[in-house]
Amino acid sequence: MMLAAMAPLLAGCNEPIAATAAVKPPEPEVGTFTVRSQARAIVRELPGRIAPTRVSEVRARVSGIVVERLFHQGTEVKAGDPLYRIDPKPFEVELQASEAALDKAEAALDLATQHARRIATLTSQRAAPEAENEKAIAAQRQAEAEVDSRRAEVARAKLNLDYATIRAPIGGVVGAALVSEGALVVQNETTSLATIQQLDPIYADFTQSVSEMNKLRRALEAGDLDRIAPDVAKVRLVLDDGTVYPVPGKLLFSDAKVDAYTGQVTLRGQFPNPKRELLPGMYVRVLIEQGIDSDAIAVPQQAIQRDAGGGSEVFVVKDDGRVATQPVRTGPMQDGVWLISEGLKEGDRIIVDGFQKFVAGDKVKPKAWIDADASVGGISSQAATQPVR
Repeated sequence: MMLAAMAPLLAGCNEPIAATAAVKPPEPEVGTFTVRSQARAIVRELPGRIAPTRVSEVRARVSGIVVERLFHQGTEVKAGDPLYRIDPKPFEVELQASEAALDKAEAALDLATQHARRIATLTSQRAAPEAENEKAIAAQRQAEAEVDSRRAEVARAKLNLDYATIRAPIGGVVGAALVSEGALVVQNETTSLATIQQLDPIYADFTQSVSEMNKLRRALEAGDLDRIAPDVAKVRLVLDDGTVYPVPGKLLFSDAKVDAYTGQVTLRGQFPNPKRELLPGMYVRVLIEQGIDSDAIAVPQQAIQRDAGGGSEVFVVKDDGRVATQPVRTGPMQDGVWLISEGLKEGDRIIVDGFQKFVAGDKVKPKAWIDADASVGGISSQAATQPVR
């Protein structure tokens, strides 16, 4: 009897629970990005080192004692600036002796010339034999040759005296002084006195694998990539602290041989360096434009997920509002975005925010993605609603 009396009360308690279970939870909001294709330069980031444009080791061209150093270490010098001075006195004495020998030879030439002239006159008057005339002519020629020889010695002595002042062969930054006053230097010695490096402009040597170069060449030949005009292509540097060097450079050449140990080829870029910010030996990363993908697809970095096998995938919102996984093949990362080579097409809506709110197959409420960092790499939140012009 008691249970029968309580039955209506128990039934009344179940009615709110049933009503609550019938309420459907709202669809979660997720940030979406609409895929658009646009022309984009294909930029490769390659490791490199800074190298000077020219390097010259300063050496002595005559032997002697260094009496003076004329430069400050680590400063800029111009071609022809004096760097060292060797004791010039031995070379001055040698020059004086050579000039005296030249004066003696010129005097002997005058005498031989006058004698030859007199013998020629006597021979024409048949007052002297022809043999004497021939001897006089030969003596005159010997005197002329002696004068030429003495003149060459004078020129050599002047050259050695000039070499006593060691000058900069090129313009650039001179390094440490490797000798000091009082040191004996020897002509054509292998040890250098200082080193000069030209730093403006400056080179950046970097390497690229031959497989990447061949892949790029095939893409250009097949028309998948458009060539960049020579006057448009730019090469940029990223320094070791992540900052981008403000002045672009130009690509000079690609090495004609492949390194047998690394399978890479060497490339060289040239950059202006007016402030001497780039120094030889610095590690840099080189950004080089190698082609233009006329219909490239780029997606924000956070849109790419990893599946159980380590592959790349994205979550796509279908027309019915449900989420599906879509495997993709990623290309290089550029400016904080992934370039997609396969798996997506223009108009696809991919999820970039709110991954914790759903699983594949759920129905979601798409919302235009708004993020302060969304403009990285040229992708903005407006791209979700506006076509690329």
